[in-house]
Amino acid sequence: MTDSNRPDFRAALSNRTMQMTLGAFAFIAAAAGTAFAMQSGGSVTDKAAIEQIVRDYILEHPEIIPQAIEKLQSKRMESTIEASRSALETPYAGAWEGAARGDVTIVEFFDYACGYCRASLPDLAKLVSQDRNLKVVYRELPILSDESSDAAKVSLLAAERGHYMPFHRALYDAGRVTRETILASAAKVGIGKADAEAAIASKKYDTEIASNIALAQKLQASGTPTFVIGNQVLNGAVGHEALKAAVNAARGK
Repeated sequence: MTDSNRPDFRAALSNRTMQMTLGAFAFIAAAAGTAFAMQSGGSVTDKAAIEQIVRDYILEHPEIIPQAIEKLQSKRMESTIEASRSALETPYAGAWEGAARGDVTIVEFFDYACGYCRASLPDLAKLVSQDRNLKVVYRELPILSDESSDAAKVSLLAAERGHYMPFHRALYDAGRVTRETILASAAKVGIGKADAEAAIASKKYDTEIASNIALAQKLQASGTPTFVIGNQVLNGAVGHEALKAAVNAARGK
């Protein structure tokens, strides 16, 4: 994956936010007008007049717009997550840790070149150690560099061979992601140089990576890490307590 075709998540998110702002404005006015007209037995003309009143009110009280956008976005996101639940929570081979049949699943979109993803590693490890009913599914999202893509491919090879988490931790422990650190981390878990280099050169894993990118875009991911827990999407290194709170919320539902 080159810089020219690497997705710009922040630009896409900004465009979607603007669209949602305009959509929420129109939705509030139309919905309020329709509801009032139906309840009062009013005509289409009455409905239009009511919509205009609602529009005028919104213009005078713009502070309600962020609340409406947040509610609309939350509902849309819940729908998006539910529609993609199986694709999100079904790991690629052994790219997961924790309980095989956990009652709550954390999905992390990550990049090996992402320092914030590295910072989140102990938070996830702590959660897994504390919660025997928790499953963590890892989804490669190599958007930061060409080395990110190389690392993702070898990572998926490790997942196929049952060495995913040892490789995952070894590569993060190695520091900066380079061809040398990728191969060295692979060797630590028993993957030979020839096999690792073959994985890097192969197009075998392109479909999985493209699928992860498409899922991340649907979820309005602004970068890495992005976590999906229950019906929530958390962007960034939010920390142990925020992840735990999201797990508890998902379990409560």
